[in-house]
Amino acid sequence: MLKVQNISFSYKDKPTLSSVSFQLEKGKSLVVIGESGCGKSTLLKLVYGLYDLNEGRILWNKNEVLGPKYHLVPGMEYMKYLAQDFDLMPFITVAENVGKYLSNIYADKKKERIAELLEIVEMTEYENSKAQFLSGGQMQRVALARVLALEPEVLLLDEPFSHIDNFRKNSLRRKLFAYLKEKKITTIVATHDSSDVLSFSDEVIVMKDGKIIKADSPKNLYQNPTNKYIASLFGDVNEIEIDGKLQYVYPHQLKVVPKSDLKVEIVNSYYKGSHYLVEAKYKTQILFFESQEDLLPGGFFCLSFK
Repeated sequence: MLKVQNISFSYKDKPTLSSVSFQLEKGKSLVVIGESGCGKSTLLKLVYGLYDLNEGRILWNKNEVLGPKYHLVPGMEYMKYLAQDFDLMPFITVAENVGKYLSNIYADKKKERIAELLEIVEMTEYENSKAQFLSGGQMQRVALARVLALEPEVLLLDEPFSHIDNFRKNSLRRKLFAYLKEKKITTIVATHDSSDVLSFSDEVIVMKDGKIIKADSPKNLYQNPTNKYIASLFGDVNEIEIDGKLQYVYPHQLKVVPKSDLKVEIVNSYYKGSHYLVEAKYKTQILFFESQEDLLPGGFFCLSFK
């Protein structure tokens, strides 16, 4: 089990993380989500041992994670950390980058391992290409394969899909998280993408201003947001008073009905393929809801919360 116990850290005078605590069982996936600058990346670096804590302790099983004061080369050997800069060697091939830390004693096994990893990240056809000629998204996929090569006990991923094209992203997510589950690799992902949260995490922590403001399962977090900040991390959200109570309502939870007290004026409709996202004016605020039809600006409709 990974235990983060009341840790605090600051780069200068202002605290970057304050009194952060959580636990994560072996083989589970934790997603850390929050706005830019909330401390997500710093938390991963601290878990890996790149910095010394101001306060608190981090334990993996019974081993304490220690920083640069205690290690000539920072970072724990049973962990792998993928930063946002990838750190590939540009003048060697994709296959050589992936196999950089694999032993050369058993050449055939090394070749098989590299091929397996390139299949997971969908980079097989580029195995003989030099890294300097890859796009940002391709480099990110190679970097993912490389951190998996020695099969770490704990994997720390900082925005691991940020440079990858949308049409590849979903397939890669499914393959990667299925592999991590199969191998029982404990994983922490720092992200701003709600797709990483809802589909692939076992647990979620929401961070703001260097603190954990909520920890829950992805389903509970999505269905029962306790404030607008949390709700807005999953996309557009409406703040509406319903039956005397302020509620956070996603666009898909509103539908057009013949009659209700929630009467809106259409401002615009945005085509989304399977539906339209409709922007509407309600009293002094803007609401968003989904419609199967293109609703013209200036029209009036009644909505209900489903």
